[in-house]
Amino acid sequence: MKVLVLSCNTGGGHNAAGRAILEGFLRRDVQCEMRDALSFASERVSKVVSDAYIRTVTVAPKLFGWCYRAGGAISSARRKSPVYLGNMMYARALGAYVEENRIDAVVMPHLFPAETLTHYKRRFGLRARTYLVSTDYVCCPFFEETEVDRFFIPHAALVPEFVRRGIPREKLTVTGIPVSARYARHTPKAEARERLALPERGNLLLVMTGSMGFGHVDRLVDAILPILEPEDHVAVLGGNNEILKKRLRETFAWDARVQVLDFTERVDLFMDAADLLFTKPGGLTTTEAAVKGIPLIHTHPIPGCETLNMEFFGELGMSVSADTPEGLARLAQDLLRRPEKRAAMIQRQRENVPANAADAICEFVLREAGEI
Repeated sequence: MKVLVLSCNTGGGHNAAGRAILEGFLRRDVQCEMRDALSFASERVSKVVSDAYIRTVTVAPKLFGWCYRAGGAISSARRKSPVYLGNMMYARALGAYVEENRIDAVVMPHLFPAETLTHYKRRFGLRARTYLVSTDYVCCPFFEETEVDRFFIPHAALVPEFVRRGIPREKLTVTGIPVSARYARHTPKAEARERLALPERGNLLLVMTGSMGFGHVDRLVDAILPILEPEDHVAVLGGNNEILKKRLRETFAWDARVQVLDFTERVDLFMDAADLLFTKPGGLTTTEAAVKGIPLIHTHPIPGCETLNMEFFGELGMSVSADTPEGLARLAQDLLRRPEKRAAMIQRQRENVPANAADAICEFVLREAGEI
């Protein structure tokens, strides 16, 4: 059996989900590869689209939020959206690759390739089965204009929303959001800190900015410092945003309790080392944190899916959030002082966020293909 995982480089979350699925198939000795869907248009198109997305959400997040709301308003299974029309343009190239390589199943943690293969399937037919993986705790705009064989969604509570948007209930399977298996493994806190050369004593507050370094992190760290005890520390994972990291290092050079770190592949180990996590409410990072089981404080979201992710987690008691850096710091202080509240939050995460979503997706696909 041959499986193709298709993602896009619009943020790190979709690719992280894709890699988790890829890992799951490879562990089962299934022939599987992962590709950037937009590269079938061209590498230049992929870079232009990805760069435009990153610039919009970093420079003009309110504009991005407006576009998201507008997309939700016009999204309909009865007409083709601009997103659908744009992704039609490389349908022949992607469809031909799937057919010529005799791909049996295409798993997509991103809307764009699902739109593309929907168009190809309508025009030419498609032998491969297709699966769309939701990487946010919401039915995103334009999902309903795709014709895939199955939607893998994060939580049973979201089924009514997907159905209201026009997706047949019989096509929905609740699996959770796929994350790497390393988030389900737990390293003792002392060992994790030793491996990362972090201070052995005191509370460690981890601040994540996302793969591209979003957020008003300097204001947040400034608000956190007054609540810290002398032995406590703040570690900021600055992603790939070199300007942000330089500014933070200059701003907090006077306080040895603040460490600003570069992009890392060891986020799971940092979570093991930490006592609290501050992160924007991206679907993947939030899920990784919940699978790891760490008290979670959501920072300012990118308007759109992240706002809804934050609301979903908050309503189920899996995270807390506030509108200001000072409010976020007060929440951290409260959690640090109340171990029973931290324990209750972690329990709610365990009850609502499965650690084995990638395995569930792989096994479903293989079962449908008669491989297990």
